[in-house]
Amino acid sequence: MSRSSKKGPYVDAKVQKKVEKTLSTASREPIKTWARDCTITPEFVGLTFLVHNGKAHIKVYVTEDMVGHKLGEFSPTRTFRGHGGGKKPAPAAGGK
Repeated sequence: MSRSSKKGPYVDAKVQKKVEKTLSTASREPIKTWARDCTITPEFVGLTFLVHNGKAHIKVYVTEDMVGHKLGEFSPTRTFRGHGGGKKPAPAAGGK
């Protein structure tokens, strides 16, 4: 379910404060955050975030196309290891 348009986008206050500090100092240091539900705003474009996926922080560089999305969308939480079933042994060479 989406957020009400009259409320506006949800931007975590701590993330917003870190972004303002980074922009004022012109620092290229990535911003570490656990706020996966924070909406990306135009001020975030060109910055790098370290978004936590439950295990590690994933580096996310924000571009114009990402505005309006959430930070968590670009930090996957699951690793696909293939479909189930056992591994079949290789066929014997030269046999019928």
